[in-house]
Amino acid sequence: MQTIGILAGSGILPLIIAKDATKKGFHVTVIAIENLADKSLQEIAHKTYWINVGRLGKLINILKKDNISKIILAGKVPKSLLYKTAITPDLRAIKVLFKIKVRGDNVMLKALADELMSEGIEIIDTTTFSPELVTPEGLINSIPAKDEQMKDIAFGWQIAKEIGRLDIGQTVVIKSMAVMAVEAIEGTDEAIIRGGTFAGDGAVVVKISKPQQDMRLDVPAVGLNTLESMIKVNAKVLAIEAGRSIIFQREEFVKLADTHGISVVGYKGN
Repeated sequence: MQTIGILAGSGILPLIIAKDATKKGFHVTVIAIENLADKSLQEIAHKTYWINVGRLGKLINILKKDNISKIILAGKVPKSLLYKTAITPDLRAIKVLFKIKVRGDNVMLKALADELMSEGIEIIDTTTFSPELVTPEGLINSIPAKDEQMKDIAFGWQIAKEIGRLDIGQTVVIKSMAVMAVEAIEGTDEAIIRGGTFAGDGAVVVKISKPQQDMRLDVPAVGLNTLESMIKVNAKVLAIEAGRSIIFQREEFVKLADTHGISVVGYKGN
C-alpha cells in the first residue's frame, strides 16, 4: 500500500483529502499542526503525528523516518502566526526564514517546498485525490449576477490579479467599480467583513489564484465560512477563479448561497 503524507492546517480540506486518499487505497499519514488541525483526523488517518507550526526539522525527520516521499499541504496556516511570540521555529525553520527577504505567502511556501524537495520529498497537487472540489466555469448556483455586477467582477478581477502578482493576497471587495478592501495578512473572511462594511449592501467579492500560483501550495478556497462572512455584510456576488480554486461542501454551499440571494460565479477572466 502506497503511503501519502498530509501536512494538515486548519479547516476541512485535510479531512476531505484524508478520506478521499483512504478510499483510493492509500495509506495516509497526517502530520497535524498543533492548535490548528482538526483532532478527528486521527480517526481517518492510519497514523497521525502532532507538531508545532515552527518545527520544520521535526516534519522532515518524520517523513524520512516513515519513508514518505510524497506529501500534500492542506488547510490554513495563518501567516500572522509568524508574528506571535508563542511560535518558536527550530533551527531548520530559522535557516529557511533567514533566506527569505520578502515574506509574501508564495515566497514562503516556495521556500518550504524547496526545502522538502531538497530532502527528496515531493509536494503533490492539492486536488490529486479530490478533483471534484475544483471550481467549474459559469454560474454555480441559481442566482445569476446582474450586468452591473458582472462589470464589478471584471474590474475586481484585474485588481485582484495585480495584488496577487505582488504576493499580497487573493481577494478584493468591490462596489460600483471601486475597491472597498484588499486582502492582506488578515485573510479572506476578515477582508470581506471590512470591505462589505464600507460598501453597504450589495458588495461583490472576487477571489483569484495569483498569476504565479503553484497549485500544490495554498490553492484559493471558498466554503460556508466565506458565505457566512458575506451574509453578515449583505454582499451579493462571489466570483472565484474557475479551474484554479476549490469549493468546499458544494451542495450545502449552493443551498446557502441560494437562500441568501448570493450569486456565485466561476470566472476565468480575459
